Amino acid sequence: MSIKKLQDAELASMLKSSIRLKSRDGVEAPWLNLNDEDMEWWRDAKLGFFVHWGLYSILGRGEWAMFNEKIPADEYAKLAGRFNPQKWNPEQWASLAQEAGMRYSVMVTRHHDGFALWDSPGSYGRFDSMHAAAKRDFVKDYTEAFRKAGLRIGLYYSPMDWRFPGYFKPKELADNAALMKEQAYEQIRELTTRYGTIDILWYDGSWLAHSGTDADAAWFWEPVKLNETVRSSQPKCVINPRSGWIGDFQCDEGPHEITGNIIPIDWEKCFTIAYHWSYDPKERVMPLEDIIKIMIDCFVRGGNVLLNVAPDPDGEIPASQVERLKQIGEFMKKNGEAIYGTRSGPLEPVDHIYGMTRKGNHLYLHVQNMPAFDGMVLPALPQKIVRCQLLDGSAVPFEQNEQGISIKVPKEKWEPLDTVIKLVVEAGG
Repeated sequence: MSIKKLQDAELASMLKSSIRLKSRDGVEAPWLNLNDEDMEWWRDAKLGFFVHWGLYSILGRGEWAMFNEKIPADEYAKLAGRFNPQKWNPEQWASLAQEAGMRYSVMVTRHHDGFALWDSPGSYGRFDSMHAAAKRDFVKDYTEAFRKAGLRIGLYYSPMDWRFPGYFKPKELADNAALMKEQAYEQIRELTTRYGTIDILWYDGSWLAHSGTDADAAWFWEPVKLNETVRSSQPKCVINPRSGWIGDFQCDEGPHEITGNIIPIDWEKCFTIAYHWSYDPKERVMPLEDIIKIMIDCFVRGGNVLLNVAPDPDGEIPASQVERLKQIGEFMKKNGEAIYGTRSGPLEPVDHIYGMTRKGNHLYLHVQNMPAFDGMVLPALPQKIVRCQLLDGSAVPFEQNEQGISIKVPKEKWEPLDTVIKLVVEAGG
C-alpha cells in the first residue's frame, strides 16, 4: 500500500515507530505498482542476502572512498587493473545465503563510483568488469548461481556516477549530466533484459549533488519513464523506492533499533552485519544478539530484513561474517515456522518485550525478554485459544478471559533471544 493512500489513523500509527523511511515522498504512479498476488512471495520471504563488493573492496576503506578521499576518476580507474578476484565463487555465496535462511538476494552491480560488475556496452568509457583484469561478467555468474540455488534474484543499481561533473552541477553542466542519465537508462535496460527473470530491482543514489531526496531529483531522472521500461521487460519485478518513484515497498536503512507499532505498508530494513557496507580489513561484525533483536523487531512489525555482507577483494566472505551467517541460519531453522510466510499482529508489539506474527489460525508470540513478560496480562483476543505451546510441541499453561490472556512459560523453557509461544485459535474467529 502506498503511504499516500493510508488513512490518517494508520499513518499516525506508523509514524510512532522509529522506522526512517527515506523515500516516502516519491512520485506516485499507481499503474506501476504490483498487486497483492505479485507481492506475496516477497512478503513471505522475510530475509534476504545483500552484498557490497567492487573496486572499493581493494582499498578496504568503504564504498565511498573515491568521493571521501577526493580520488580523481582517472586515478581511481586504475583499480580495475587490479580487480581480478581469485576466490570468486558465487555458488559458495548462494550456499551460504541458503544456510543463513535467506530466501532472496540483492547484489550491488554498480555503486556510485560507476564501475559495473558486468559486460556493459552502455558504461561510459567501458568502465566494467569485462574490461578489468578479471575479464568476466560477475552479474551473469551471480544470477545463474543464485537462481540455480532457488533464491530470488535482486540487482542493486546506482544511477548517479561520481565520474560525471554534471552529477554535482546538473543544471550548469546539463550536457554532461545528460550523458550520465543516458548511461543509467542503458545500463538498467541491460540488467533487466540480459539475465533472465529479475525478482527485485534495488535502486540507490538517485539524488543529485548529494543533496535532497530521491524525489527531489525526479525532474532529472524521470523515474516513472525509467520504471515503465523496467516493467516492459520485468513486469513482476519488485522495485524499491529509491529511483524517485514511490516503489513497491519502503526502505529503512541502518542498524538503529525499531520500536513502535506495526507498520501498515510493505517495508524492508537493510543493514550490514560487518559494521561497514563494504570490505574492512578489521573484519568486525555485529554481536549475534543485536542482529537477531533487530530482525525480530522488524518481523513483528511487518517488515523484511536485508542483511549485508562485505566480501574481500578476492571475492571471499571473511570467516567472521560466515560464522555469523551460520548462527543466523541456526536461529531461522529453529524459529522459521513463526517467521516465513507470516504477517504481523494481531497484537501490537510492546517494545523490547514481545511482538506477534500470524499465519492462518496460528498466532506466534515472540518474547524477547522473558523476565519482563513473566506475569504480564496480554490484551484480549476475539478468537478462542484452543492450544498454547512452544515450537517444540510442549504445552504451555494459559488463561483467557474478557480481560486478557495470561501465559506461564516454565523457566527451563526460556530462550535468551526469542521464546516463541504458539497460540492455536479457533478458525474463522
